[in-house]
Amino acid sequence: MTSLLTPDTPVESSPVPARQTPPTGVERFRPQARRRLARADFLGALGWLSGVVAVALWLADGGGRGFASFAGTMTALGIVAGLIGMNLVLLMLLLAARIPFIDNTIGHDRALEIHKTLGKPALYLLLAHGLFIAIGYGAAEGLDPISESVSLWVNVPDMWLAFVSMALFIAVVVTSLVAVRRRFPYEFWYAIHVLTYAAVATAIPHQFSVGGPFAEGTWQRWYWLALCVATGAALLFYRVYQPLAASSRHQLTVSRVVRVAPDVFSIEMTGRHLERLAGSGGRFFFWRFLAAGHWWQAHPFSLSAEPAMSAGPQSTGHGSASQGKLRITVRNLGDGSARLARIKPGTKVAIEGPYGMFGTAARTRNKVVMIGAGIGITPLRSLLESTPFEPGRATVLIRGHDESELFLGQEIMALCQARGATLFHLTGPRSSGNHTWLPQSAAAAGFTLSSYAPNVADADVYVCGPTPWAASVIRDVQSAGVPAEQLHYERFDW
Repeated sequence: MTSLLTPDTPVESSPVPARQTPPTGVERFRPQARRRLARADFLGALGWLSGVVAVALWLADGGGRGFASFAGTMTALGIVAGLIGMNLVLLMLLLAARIPFIDNTIGHDRALEIHKTLGKPALYLLLAHGLFIAIGYGAAEGLDPISESVSLWVNVPDMWLAFVSMALFIAVVVTSLVAVRRRFPYEFWYAIHVLTYAAVATAIPHQFSVGGPFAEGTWQRWYWLALCVATGAALLFYRVYQPLAASSRHQLTVSRVVRVAPDVFSIEMTGRHLERLAGSGGRFFFWRFLAAGHWWQAHPFSLSAEPAMSAGPQSTGHGSASQGKLRITVRNLGDGSARLARIKPGTKVAIEGPYGMFGTAARTRNKVVMIGAGIGITPLRSLLESTPFEPGRATVLIRGHDESELFLGQEIMALCQARGATLFHLTGPRSSGNHTWLPQSAAAAGFTLSSYAPNVADADVYVCGPTPWAASVIRDVQSAGVPAEQLHYERFDW
């Protein structure tokens, strides 16, 4: 049953779905949720264990003997700091590699959040590595740290690369600070971050050429060689090969651009084998439109409709291939998205993804509540189309200043009617100075999320919309007693 609740409707007259499926006693999504949480625990333990193993291998190869003197102690501390710092850098690269096991366990945005969190500790440890090594070596040779640093630069093979690596790491961390990032366009920040790979590449040679911990015949040498090779292979496979393979496999081409609202438009595309993208509702892709002025920009957008397949396969030069179409819906939020409205039909499209946990893979309960505002409504439309639920077990709330801001609202209504979901249109201005996600009249009447979804604490809740608004929704969700594992809110992170 589909219901439209205006903001001035009293709570007690809120409509209730006509069909309520009796509880079955079996939560079909709980086993997958338990497996995902177990994988998350495994990844967390593996991250900590990698640091322990790095230090343990050094101790096993006799590293502890250096603590017998001041010079040896400083050198040993420098080595330990370097080992842990380099381990954190490799973990950061793996978190940013878009590895499906990681992405499907903790989510793309959570992986990149941890990636950013590790940046400063890694830099501090690498700085401590250089400082303690300079003090330790200098004390052994009767030199001050500065003179020892100059001596290392001049006399030790590949050591100058270590200094270059440190400069690059500093540049990456500084440009990642929020205050600095706001001063530059994304493309500049992204280009600087690419230097992370150069920083790692220039840090590796001196570790193996100088000797010491990674000398020939040590366990550490083989361990770190394997770790570096595996990290590099993951980056090449998932960041380079997989997007190229997906773009080649699907052969996406823009078919038309359709205006949805004054500043909102849908880009429809045709392609091959799109059934392999089915079930991706809510998750996002990076889209690169291969036209002049566009090819160098990757845009993160969710599907606004599940891939639709043609009646039958079409013959190609390589045999028959299933044909289909898919769609994204974009709001003009800046120069980059505004230019997409002028994309010409026939433009080829490169694709990366799907990414993120904003989909069925995150489900933990049979019931589901979806809350969206603005352009954040469009991922909910495709999620509503694809995620399983029984009639009467889904509630959809879409929010806008007026009906014109309920993008794809008619399509969502049709889906709710077809699938037995309860739909609320929440329109009207917000209260001035009131941190609520509801319309002014609904907030004044004392409405909360529980007014619309009384059983929300026993449901998965998906939230998508502008960040300040979403934060207000999340507070209401938490106040309603929804556990953290049932709340799904994901940012499109780069």
